[in-house]
Amino acid sequence: MAAASTFDTQRSTRSDWLAFLDTWFTPDTRYSSEEDRQSDMQASQLEMRQAVVLPEDEWNSLAREDGRVTAVTRGDITYSGVPDDASGDMKIGTADVVLTFTRSDGNGGETSYDETARVSVQVLCGAGSIPSANSDQHAGDCKVVRYFSGSVEP
Repeated sequence: MAAASTFDTQRSTRSDWLAFLDTWFTPDTRYSSEEDRQSDMQASQLEMRQAVVLPEDEWNSLAREDGRVTAVTRGDITYSGVPDDASGDMKIGTADVVLTFTRSDGNGGETSYDETARVSVQVLCGAGSIPSANSDQHAGDCKVVRYFSGSVEP
């Protein structure tokens, strides 16, 4: 959860970061048609892009100040089952994440501030998880099925 919100605007462009995040996703095995699986995955990727990654104007503002964001999960991650998942390999994890925004102050120093968010992510670990092409991923690796813009509590 925290890894998706950790980035450095000086080490990656926004579009490269978005493309990298897309590789974290795998289709939802609960859908029977490939078309439905791909459509749902693309909708989930868009939801994560809109909720996690800064809008382009904010990214650019942070980049002009040599900015970065570091996220840390605070406390326990709670897990719950996913409805209609016959495999038992899907879980929804929910946790509090503290995001630390750091910016150059223009005088060789930095300023930082924290924001806290409670988020949930649906993951699939097991045979249904499909590795991204041209990656070091393996079948069965845990991958994101859906990112929720808020928390999903059991």
